[in-house]
Amino acid sequence: MKELESSNKEEIASWATGQRELIERMNGLPEAFLEKYCDENGEFHWVKEWPGMDGSDDGYEGFLTWPMFYLIGGHKKFDKLGRQQWEAVTNQFTKYGQIHDEYDAYYDWLHHGESSTYLYYLGMSDPNNKKDRERAIRFADFYVDPKYGNWDAELKQMKSPINGSKGAQSSMSAEDWCTHREVLKDYLAPFEDIPGYELDDPEINLDWEDDTIFAAILKTMNERMVPGDIPMNLVATSLVSNAYLYTGEEKYKQWVLDYLETWTKKTEENDGILPDNIGPTGKIGELMDGKWWGGYYGWHWPHGALNQMESTLIAGCNAMMLDQDESHLDLYRSVADMMWSNRKEVDGEQLVPYKKGDKGWFTYRKMDPFYHIQCWYMTQDESDKEKLLEQNPGVLQTLNGANFGKAGSYAGNNWLAFITGNNEDYAEQVIAHTHQGIDHRLALCDKDDIADCESWDVHHWQNRDPILPTPLIQMAMGTCGEVYHGGLLYAAVSYFNPEESRAGLTSDMAAFVTKFNATEIDLTLVNTNESETHEQIIQAGSFGEHQFLSVELDGQSSDIDDARMLVKLAAGCTAHLKITYKRYQNKPSYYSL
Repeated sequence: MKELESSNKEEIASWATGQRELIERMNGLPEAFLEKYCDENGEFHWVKEWPGMDGSDDGYEGFLTWPMFYLIGGHKKFDKLGRQQWEAVTNQFTKYGQIHDEYDAYYDWLHHGESSTYLYYLGMSDPNNKKDRERAIRFADFYVDPKYGNWDAELKQMKSPINGSKGAQSSMSAEDWCTHREVLKDYLAPFEDIPGYELDDPEINLDWEDDTIFAAILKTMNERMVPGDIPMNLVATSLVSNAYLYTGEEKYKQWVLDYLETWTKKTEENDGILPDNIGPTGKIGELMDGKWWGGYYGWHWPHGALNQMESTLIAGCNAMMLDQDESHLDLYRSVADMMWSNRKEVDGEQLVPYKKGDKGWFTYRKMDPFYHIQCWYMTQDESDKEKLLEQNPGVLQTLNGANFGKAGSYAGNNWLAFITGNNEDYAEQVIAHTHQGIDHRLALCDKDDIADCESWDVHHWQNRDPILPTPLIQMAMGTCGEVYHGGLLYAAVSYFNPEESRAGLTSDMAAFVTKFNATEIDLTLVNTNESETHEQIIQAGSFGEHQFLSVELDGQSSDIDDARMLVKLAAGCTAHLKITYKRYQNKPSYYSL
């Protein structure tokens, strides 16, 4: 690869020292977390038994930020700890009964997506790990290979919303839902016409903790929601893409394209509206009396439009990365456009419908901006940007504070405002927010008494994990971040440390993507070490899918024509790289030194 050198001496920027201080702070945190919450095998101090089909995703979410942190330059111990804790969670929840053959026995892809994200960060960290590679292939084959019972190769669709290593499930049991009944009593009923419990108002709840009501709910769900396919299953394209990034095998790419095409065709059959249920013989509304709404994680229950946007966006991004064609995002665009076309004005604000019932659309809210941010990020198409700004007025001024969600997720609003020239304080914000987030989580840890562990809910650890790399990843890699429920991490650039033959920023190195568009990336690298020269490998995209064309450094222009380049940076120096590149030019893959 092309090697560049810089000895540009200037005052080290405060963001650079702040970034390194954050990395060093998080480097010192995992041991205390493990000592408090886990036994000598890495398994959680918790209950002896955990029934139902839910839960393992939450276990994995307690640690998935650890390999993610390694990607941005966290200490090399995080590579070992990330794999150690994946094994520990797998072992513990195998004992509980949720996991079979190292993967969820059966559940839906909202939850599979949460836990599988861990695997994708492990792949980015070190694709030469033989166990991870074998698992990536085996887990993808649960869906690509019909012999496992999840995939109907003739219809090119999934056989059930409830699927996994034990294959597609044709029904759900009362035990499957036993840990969720208390939570779901606060959600709307899955149908408006459950026999004996018909509703005039679609937003009325039914009490899942009442055994008689629950029996009626479960019976109706089994009759209508399973078997068959739902859009949420499109999130499985990430698991299959993960296998492709290891192997480059065409069958995985083709499966992703075929499955997305299945839903595209069904949407065309349904007058351009994404249906949320396909029956076992491939007919829309087959088990729903012809209704295109009402499926599991569909337009009606429980979250409505959010899951339709999320699943089609994740699949579209994956297909675009594999096939280098942004039209794969058209299915997502059709969902967002349909919602916008059904908007109504309330108190001067444009609200869109999130749910569909027997009497029409309901639950009107503002459009969620993150999905549009991700779509525009992927395409860099001006029309996608215009839609983002039209449908989300004020999004460039709506900045998030130190608000970290599940497993340390952090919204991309601040990054979007910065990269469009509307938030000059971005670097200081995200560094401060990360410290505040760590402080908050450590305070929660301090208050915990391990003697109370059996009373903790299944989300306990992911809300206390103090490793919060997402803001730094947005800053250093030039990205709005992944779509949380199972999306791959797409970025403008990624990093490899040639001094230690590993992924991530080299020791003492800080990075900041200050400009990003369809043809240019401005990247500042700082060697904060005042006495040692360091080297850094920079990759175009997360998976080498882009191609660097040229770079201007210290007033000198160099041709690159490669997916990677190496920069040698003298002690205490700063390199300002003005990069030109072409998007989606290369076959994507995991890369290691």
